[in-house]
Amino acid sequence: MLESGGGIEVVAEAADGAAAVTNARALRPDVVLMDLRMPGTDGITATRQIVDEGLAQVLVLTTYDLDEYVFGALRAGAVGFLLKTVEADALVDAVRRVAAGEGVIAPEVTRRLLHAFVSVEPPSEPEPPPWLAELSARELEVLTYLAQGRSNAEIGQQLTISEGTTKSHVSRVLGKLGCTSRLQAGILAREAGLGTE
Repeated sequence: MLESGGGIEVVAEAADGAAAVTNARALRPDVVLMDLRMPGTDGITATRQIVDEGLAQVLVLTTYDLDEYVFGALRAGAVGFLLKTVEADALVDAVRRVAAGEGVIAPEVTRRLLHAFVSVEPPSEPEPPPWLAELSARELEVLTYLAQGRSNAEIGQQLTISEGTTKSHVSRVLGKLGCTSRLQAGILAREAGLGTE
């Protein structure tokens, strides 16, 4: 499915999570397409290792849309979660988007993910997180748009800056927050009350 989309090269395949980590270390792909239920090291553990070592972006592709798998994969640092029922064109598009720094979530699980996120009651008087003071005014604006799920093109249009400048701001924001993905930064921002309006 991936190779038929053009412009995507499959550099390796792995039968289990340990092999996936080994291949990612050796080959440094842009994107790892990760299954969750595999013999030996499971996909969530492998995802965490790949993300923690900064080896690649991880896009989960699985048959299972149970909450424990969705939340486990995202907590481990996956920037996307798709079901194996996805059409070939949508899968190719998702791989390209993840390689470009975006997050992708299957529509079937988005509603549950949002419900779980908004059902957590924030503290009555939330203390502003310390990292908030480290961001410039422009970086704070960019982070707010990340919390709303906006793409680089959309953020650039809103702030009347180029897409390249937007990418630079996003990279600085991720660095300052210690995040490995836009999705993680967006979650931190939402927890701090940004991007909720």
